[in-house]
Amino acid sequence: MPDSTQDLNSSSFIFDPVAARRMLVMTTLIIAGETVFLLPFVVPRIFRPTLLDVFGLNNLQLGIAFSVYGVVAMFAYFLGGPLADRFSARRLMSIALFTTSLGGILLATTPPLQVLMWLYGFWGLTTILLFWAALIRATREWGGNASQGKAYGILDGGRGLVAAMLASISVAIFASFLPVDAAEASLEQRTHALTQIIWIFTGFVVFAAVLVWIVVPEGKGKVETSTSKRLNLSGVKEVIRLPSIWLQAVIVLCAYAGYKGTDDFSLYAYDAFGYDDVAAARVGTVSYWVRPFAAIAAGILGDRVGISKVVLWSFVMLIFGCMVIALGVVPPGIYWLLVLTVAGTSLGIYALRGIYFALFQEANIPLAITGSAVGLVSVLGFTPDIFMGPIMGYLIDRSPGALGHQHVFGVIAGLALVGAVATFAFRRLMIREKQLDG
Repeated sequence: MPDSTQDLNSSSFIFDPVAARRMLVMTTLIIAGETVFLLPFVVPRIFRPTLLDVFGLNNLQLGIAFSVYGVVAMFAYFLGGPLADRFSARRLMSIALFTTSLGGILLATTPPLQVLMWLYGFWGLTTILLFWAALIRATREWGGNASQGKAYGILDGGRGLVAAMLASISVAIFASFLPVDAAEASLEQRTHALTQIIWIFTGFVVFAAVLVWIVVPEGKGKVETSTSKRLNLSGVKEVIRLPSIWLQAVIVLCAYAGYKGTDDFSLYAYDAFGYDDVAAARVGTVSYWVRPFAAIAAGILGDRVGISKVVLWSFVMLIFGCMVIALGVVPPGIYWLLVLTVAGTSLGIYALRGIYFALFQEANIPLAITGSAVGLVSVLGFTPDIFMGPIMGYLIDRSPGALGHQHVFGVIAGLALVGAVATFAFRRLMIREKQLDG
């Protein structure tokens, strides 16, 4: 009689150390990729109503702080690309995470607006100059030639899962520091609760820095690149001449503007539907739980049918979801309909975020200049960090209640339409180039 246990051990449960190592590296990239943005963006996204009261800010003032981050980030994106082509992801990302955590110590003191603006400028350097292009390049290397959609989908989907878990846990912790009826909480109680969340997130950022230093290989960032390309801006000069890069930048800009709209979900629930701080934060976490499914599904589908085709479909979903909010279709008092609207809009947003950098492979951008390509696309593509915060703050403060939020999502729907047109043009360009090459 054959030994079935031995059979199983010899065939079904073979440990592959190479595959295990690859998954460990990707898991680390996922954790680092989300953790670095916890303090500057996740805290205000989930706890925006509380943060505005605790820091004594209005929406426009917070938007200006975001703009300071965006202005610094524009220069950081441009310089960070060649930096990622020169130095290893391990070193750049570890330093970025540790220095970002130092800002959490200052944030926990609830500084005034002037100091908060300087802090966001500092975070623009730590999270972008040292981190962003290194993360994108490391992910492209991980995916190889055949699985770019899968690689970026796993990265953003995994980041979404980490964010969703941290968001849900942090809301539970936040609620534990407040009275049973959160609406009765004093400003002092809300300040204490928010401060505890900031300290927890700061500790997690330090943990991520150590994890990157231990797990990510030192050699990342030096593959297939000559000394000249690593030491000067020749990579930038090469990619700046490519029409596909400029179209991709427009695509990223419009998609990222949609992503900035997720900052408004919790405040939308608070202002338009009258939910308290905790209930509004829970509505904001719905978006986080959509993210892993949307990004991974978009990545897998993109590898099968084409990245640009899925990007186009995702823009259509985003336009539809934003218009539902902009037209005031969601009536007050129907919680499940609000959740469904937030989830549907987030589906388009996070599908786009999961795969728009995979367009590099479809456009045949050489791996050796990926960092430079990321930097150039990001300089234009992430300009919503500059203008979306003030625009959203102005529209919401000018029209209190539901109307201001409807105006915000109307703007996002218009930008999504521009993104859909740019994607269509990108697809036509790629078809034409294939015909010329063939």
